[in-house]
Amino acid sequence: MSQTAPMDWSFLYNTFEGRIGRQTFWLAMGALLVAEIFGHILAEEIQGDRLSAIVDLAYTYPEFAVAVKRANDRNLPLWPLMAFFGASALLDFLTILNLTGTDEQPSILSIVVALPFTLLGLVLLVELGFRRGTVGPNQHGPDPLGKG
Repeated sequence: MSQTAPMDWSFLYNTFEGRIGRQTFWLAMGALLVAEIFGHILAEEIQGDRLSAIVDLAYTYPEFAVAVKRANDRNLPLWPLMAFFGASALLDFLTILNLTGTDEQPSILSIVVALPFTLLGLVLLVELGFRRGTVGPNQHGPDPLGKG
């Protein structure tokens, strides 16, 4: 997807094929983030943490689709993304089942999942959000910047 072409939102949020550059990644994730924050605020007002966790689960698929395309551009394996989004979904399910404890005293299970989840999230943020993609075509398609 060229940086000058109009944004194809369906492609960004619904498929796992292809490559996207950093600018498209940040725009797509930013739009999702704004919508998700609004959903979380509304969910917290209606029902609290459990409904907020369900809202978070609803955004997992489009966020994963965008991250996969960015990982494709960087020529990265998908297992770190699967681990990150799997841990995120697990934390949401623990919240839905009331197994995360409280803010003052979180459960050991939620801590065991959340600590590596947070570290992996920081690594992925740098890899996907700040590092340049593969120059020229790779097995996932042409360079989204049109080089090579």
